[in-house]
Amino acid sequence: MTTVKAGSKKEETRERILRAAARAIRKHGYEGVGVADVMKEAGALLAAAADQEGAESSEHLTRAIAAAKPGQELMALVDAYLSDGHVAAPEKGCAIAAAGTEVPRQHADVRRAANRRIKDIIGLVERQLPEWGRSAGHDKAMGIAATLVGSVVLARAVDDAQLSKRIRKAARELVRTAVG
Repeated sequence: MTTVKAGSKKEETRERILRAAARAIRKHGYEGVGVADVMKEAGALLAAAADQEGAESSEHLTRAIAAAKPGQELMALVDAYLSDGHVAAPEKGCAIAAAGTEVPRQHADVRRAANRRIKDIIGLVERQLPEWGRSAGHDKAMGIAATLVGSVVLARAVDDAQLSKRIRKAARELVRTAVG
C-alpha cells in the first residue's frame, strides 16, 4: 500500500471518501454498502474536489496561452492539451478527459462540476478565436473542445504509442484547418 503525504490533496480526498464510507456503513450496515453507495455518499464532496482540480489543470493551458506568440494562442493551447505529458498523466490533467465517460453515472453535484469544467474549456478555447463573443465562435469552440477531449481519451485508450501520437496529430490538423 502506498503512503499518502499528510495534508496533500490526495490525503484530503481519501479522508472524504473514508468519512462517506463510514456514514454509508452506519446507515446501511456492512452488507448493504458497496463501492457505488460510498461514491454516491461522497459525491458532493468529490464534486468540490474535482472542481478545484479542474481549475488547476486549466492553469497549465492558461500559461501556454500566455507564453504563445501573438496569433498563436489557440495552437499553443491545443499543443499543451494534446501533449505527451497530458496524455501520460491523467491524474494531473483535464478531469473531463480522464473520467468524462463516468460522469453520467455520478451524483448530480459531480455532473454539475463536470458541466462547469466543460464550459470552462469551451470558454478558454473561444477566447482564442477571432469570432469570440459571436454564436459562430462559440459553436466552433465547442467543436474544438470536443475534438481535444475526445482525442486525448482515444490517445490514452490505445496501447500503441505511435497510434496515440497519430490521433493527436490528426486532431491538431483538424483544429488548424477549422480555424484557418
